Amino acid sequence: MALSRDSILAALANVTTPAGNDLTASDRVRAVSIDDGDVKFVIEVLDSNEAVLYEGVRTAAEAAIKNLDGVNSVSAVLTAHSGAPAAPKLATPSLKIGGHPKPQAGPAQISGVDRILAVASGKGGVGKSTVSSNLAVALAKQGRRVGLLDADIYGPSQPRMMGINKRPGSPDGKKIIPLHAHGVTLMSIGFMVDPDKAVVWRGPMLMGALQQMLGQVEWGELDVLIVDLPPGTGDVQLTLCQKTHMTGALVVSTPQDVALLDARKALDMFKTLNTPVLGMIENMSSYICPECGNEAHIFGHGGVADEAEKLGLPFLGSLPLHLDVRMAGDAGTPVAAGEGPLADAYGQLAGRLVAGGMA
Repeated sequence: MALSRDSILAALANVTTPAGNDLTASDRVRAVSIDDGDVKFVIEVLDSNEAVLYEGVRTAAEAAIKNLDGVNSVSAVLTAHSGAPAAPKLATPSLKIGGHPKPQAGPAQISGVDRILAVASGKGGVGKSTVSSNLAVALAKQGRRVGLLDADIYGPSQPRMMGINKRPGSPDGKKIIPLHAHGVTLMSIGFMVDPDKAVVWRGPMLMGALQQMLGQVEWGELDVLIVDLPPGTGDVQLTLCQKTHMTGALVVSTPQDVALLDARKALDMFKTLNTPVLGMIENMSSYICPECGNEAHIFGHGGVADEAEKLGLPFLGSLPLHLDVRMAGDAGTPVAAGEGPLADAYGQLAGRLVAGGMA
């Protein structure tokens, strides 16, 4: 396609706004000009506050146009309705991540956040982070204002699963402006450290980093903040439950006995910390062979439902084991963002949380 206003708008349709819409459909693009391969355009925002959220969109829009044939240079400017420049570029946060946590009298509220749900597991490898990202996207598709905090300090995976990995901005070197993808507001330690370097921290530094990501991030107005916890029953879980007003926890497990042994430890931890367990989720519950259509239960089936019934806890649903779920996460677009049976499974889970007043 020759370089034209239509080809530019088509490329910008692949850029997602903080509200989860594509940039072209949201009617934000103005004053597109093409001069011998030099492309300029304006992205209109409401005010300087919204411009903070759209700085990442501006960067993504420039990158999308740079990939078009025939483009020599590209410049996108954020402009408010008044026509004046909306805001300067954000500074890179100069704050130190980690360190000893600040003294705190008791559990604190996060400004603007209505509910906080921890997604937990007793062990690694049960798909807890996959459930967290897809659940967040599914809730956003149902109209909820959703945040996702990747609290797995040693092994952050949400930057990859949500398809975004850049350093957040900061207007003053103290407040942190979160990133946005697929209609979800995001924060992860993975945005703040070299992805190829191991995080070699003792407990106090983990607790300090978690406190920063909860208290210094400008989450905005959220119906629910989902916290993707690391596996196990350690410092991060303890800090979150003791220092934050939690709505409750969702415990993810696969059906087999070994996973359930560790899930019981997670359940006992939340009981000890006086954090309500809102329900259990069975992940990797069934597998449909793409060749013959046969349904197999590789990790067993129904074990989590039985455990929930035994403990008097809500069973929130079963999620399938499928190659497309893994591939979508690796590609940075959770399968819940699309359509079809896999997306519907996460949509049904999100619907149960909304109907139960949990999200």
